[in-house]
Amino acid sequence: MPRKDHGEEKFFYFVDNVRYETDQKTVTGALIKAKIPNFVTSTGLILESTGEESDQLVGDDTQISLETESGPRRLFTVPAATFGMS
Repeated sequence: MPRKDHGEEKFFYFVDNVRYETDQKTVTGALIKAKIPNFVTSTGLILESTGEESDQLVGDDTQISLETESGPRRLFTVPAATFGMS
């Protein structure tokens, strides 16, 4: 969802309910991960769906448009899978 600051368009999104702001309409998973303090590379990043679609695992090269009519994009982190480990 864009916002104007002194003539510059700003876009924002949330990761784990923390707001992040950028002047880019489209960001990559790598850029989002780089902005998260102390992000552990084995942590997964999930993009919440905006409709009937499933939530999406975000890779470093995943392109995410921040221009949306249904509110800001929301993402959340998930720990690395440890299924079957003792």
